[in-house]
This record gives sequence, structure tokens and C-alpha cells, in this order.
Amino acid sequence: TSPGSTPAHTPAPPHTTVPAMTGLTDSAQLQQFVKDKEVVGLCVSGGLDSKTVALRMKKQGVNVICFTADIGQPDEEDINDVAKKMAPCGVETVIVDLKEDMAEACFDCVLAQAKYDGGYWQSTGIGRYVTCRGLIQAMKERKVTVLSHGATGRGNDQLRFERYTNVLDPTMKVYAPWRDAQLLQDFAGRAQMLEYLKQNNIGHSIVSSSTKRYSTDANMAGLSNEAEDLESLETAMTIVQPVMGKWPHDKGVVHQTVVMRFEAGRCVKLATGKDLPAKPMTPLEVMVLANKLAGESGIGLVHALENRGLGTK
Repeated sequence: TSPGSTPAHTPAPPHTTVPAMTGLTDSAQLQQFVKDKEVVGLCVSGGLDSKTVALRMKKQGVNVICFTADIGQPDEEDINDVAKKMAPCGVETVIVDLKEDMAEACFDCVLAQAKYDGGYWQSTGIGRYVTCRGLIQAMKERKVTVLSHGATGRGNDQLRFERYTNVLDPTMKVYAPWRDAQLLQDFAGRAQMLEYLKQNNIGHSIVSSSTKRYSTDANMAGLSNEAEDLESLETAMTIVQPVMGKWPHDKGVVHQTVVMRFEAGRCVKLATGKDLPAKPMTPLEVMVLANKLAGESGIGLVHALENRGLGTK
């Protein structure tokens, strides 16, 4: 495995019998996985979708193991919380440390000046590649034969997960729960998913849309927010509360001099003032400090509109 990718294992809790949701019909795709004795590796975040899909698989008899990647998500206080959130679903969650891999990917993006759609830095996209590559390695160690992702059938992530998997390991099958006709019928929206978890004595809280009007997707390379409100030209991007830094107009923004040393196109030292450290810094150390300094100075905020693969924006 690559540096820093040692998985941490969270044992599955003791099996408990829970009532099935009224009116559910077995998924033909999941039924086939059981018949073929496939081992499914489910990429999870600990959210509503993750819990719903993991529980649905378990209750249909699928051999499923959950995986999540630590790619330096600034909005995740403790990555181990993901395993704790998934535990009530009766699944094992493997946490794979990919922070060093993510830092290397950040350096690649800087070298390539990787931006698209009018200035959108490759943060989310490159994060998906690092996640896919690292989790596939961990999954193969656990004899996983099917990678399952929670991306919807409307956005770009489904394309990223599936194309990256096909390239990195053509033998690995891919299962998209939200393109499974039976799951789409059973769980038309959040209300149905919450009811399903409730019937199985599994709690889940959702941040009220009145207090937070946008979604957040983050890793070491950056943090992106998405919302219908933001798609309107009449809505200012300032409805978002930055997580990785401050708005330039906020109080407490720091004005500072930063010195960087590059060798062969890679930043090897970084510091404020004039004195650089004596020893070279690792890409991970550079990225952590760079994000801190930029955040303090209100640098790096941009309003961009991303095109989706199916033609919407």
C-alpha cells in the first residue's frame, strides 16, 4: 500500500434482529450479489445515505464492509466518528489514512495548475481519485469484489468513481445504489430514509435547511459548497460561512509575509517572515501550514459554476 494508508478497523457490533420496513421488496442486484457470494465494499461518510444503503445491504444478506478515507477533511473533527455513526447498522468500517497521498495530489494540481469551469480548482475531483485509489487497495486486501459508491445518478461523482475504478482495477465491479431501481422506489427522498432508520431503531439528525442552506464537500485541497441558492446570480456567495478560513472583509484577517522555497517545481519549505526551516518539509506539512496561513489571510475564495456530465449546471 502507499505511505500512510494503513487501515484502522472498527469491529462490527453484535448482530441484533430488527424489524424490516413495511412493503420493501428485495433488490434484484443485491440478490445477485448474495447468490454470487460477492464481497461489497461500500464507500461511506456516516451520513443518511450511507446508513440507509449499508443497512439495506445487511438486511438483504449482502456481505458488506464499509470504507472511508481520511483525506484531511477540514469539516470532519474526528474521522473515527464515521465508524461510530455506521456501527448501529451492524457493519464494520475500515478507515484508510490517505492524508499523505492527498498532499502529493495537491502538489500535482499546483504543478499542472489544474482548474476547470472558470477557475474551479481541482479539489473535489482529485479527492475522488485519491479516495478511489486508496480504498481500492484496502478493499483488495479484504477480498472485496464490488465497489459501491453513494453518488447520485445526476452529478459528476458517479462518473468519477466508476471511471477511476475501471482504470485502476478493471476486475473490480461497481454498484451504484442510487441507480438501483428498487432502492430508488423504496427511498424517494430523505423522509423515506429517515423512516427506514427509525423503524430499525437507528437515529440520525439532519441539519435544518433553515440554518444551513448549502452542502459541504471538503478535503485537504479545498472545500466546495453547493446549493440551489448559489446557482442564482442574485444570491451572494457570502451566504456561506467559510470553514478553511475567513472572508477578506472579516475582522481578524491577518496580513503576513510568506516565504516559500521550491525545488524541481515542488515546495520544500514554507514559513512566515524571512527564516525558512532548516530541514525540508513533507508535502503534508506544507499543505497543512499553507491552508492555515491562507485561511488566516482570507485567500482562496472563489464563486464558480460547475458543469455536470449530464448537461446541467
